[in-house]
Amino acid sequence: MPVPLSLLDLALIRKGETARDSLSASVRLARRAEELGLSRVWYAEHHNMGSIASSATSVLIAHVAAHTSTIRLGAGGVMLPNHAPLVIAEQFGTLESLHPGRIDLGLGRAPGSDQPTMFALRRDPRSAERFPDDVLELQGYLTGETRVAGVDAVPGKGTNVPLYILGSSLFGARLAAALGLPYSFASHFAPDALEQAVATYRREFRPSTQLAEPYVIAGVNVIASDTTEEAHAQFHEAKRKRLKMMMPGNRRLSDEELDMVLASPNGRPVLDMVRYSAVGTPTEVRGYLDWFTDHAQADELIVALAAPDRDAGFRSLDLLAEAQGLVTA
Repeated sequence: MPVPLSLLDLALIRKGETARDSLSASVRLARRAEELGLSRVWYAEHHNMGSIASSATSVLIAHVAAHTSTIRLGAGGVMLPNHAPLVIAEQFGTLESLHPGRIDLGLGRAPGSDQPTMFALRRDPRSAERFPDDVLELQGYLTGETRVAGVDAVPGKGTNVPLYILGSSLFGARLAAALGLPYSFASHFAPDALEQAVATYRREFRPSTQLAEPYVIAGVNVIASDTTEEAHAQFHEAKRKRLKMMMPGNRRLSDEELDMVLASPNGRPVLDMVRYSAVGTPTEVRGYLDWFTDHAQADELIVALAAPDRDAGFRSLDLLAEAQGLVTA
């Protein structure tokens, strides 16, 4: 049996679109994921990125939750060092109060931004060092066992919003294991430490009130199409787009020049980022995801739809659900 399948919506603002267009598309995507029987949709906190509309993550979750009925929604994740734990507890406590049993809170310690944006956020450069303590403080607000005398999160207290630790290194793996929390590995764009991090997490896991056994969610890119050739053509275009985003100074290159870079050592970082990608027909995608589930020792997969345009992404989602037996072909 396939493991549960979830979706990471990057809330991309595509060429010619506005942020409103992107947010409307996120609602449509979540509704379709709900129809198809996916487990959850997560949104990531990014700042000062012209192509991503999920900066106010909790607001986006609230909007999508109001337009769906059953699917779980959450942050994948909130970059906790950007915020006071009390504020996040109040935000997600409010979400849980409005949509009980449907809210997740994934936590990361990266800035989700560049150095000038960190300054604009009033972020202390040392705040990442406090991440473990901030997670515990946040957890205390949500469970109703506050670690700050005389301070409660309202809403939030006693809502027990489930926490997840996000990461791409051994730090997050060890923290999730020590706290007895689920661990979500960002293998869809930072694959290098996947095997070591998951093994460390499973080996060092200590049961907690929230979780009795280790639980691993692994990220994977997916492009499913009606033919192998079309899927790989989309994948190649997706790699071009990713390379464009990484070019210094917004340098513009032709498709031929982009292909030359991708074929050179300078293109290796892009190719490495998308190392874990299921590309092909539904049957081929299913085979890859079965392999990846075993490879990652995953209890759940969270999918980033990597198709280069929105219509192809929706089609990819439908074919993915077909491949995993969530819908009838």
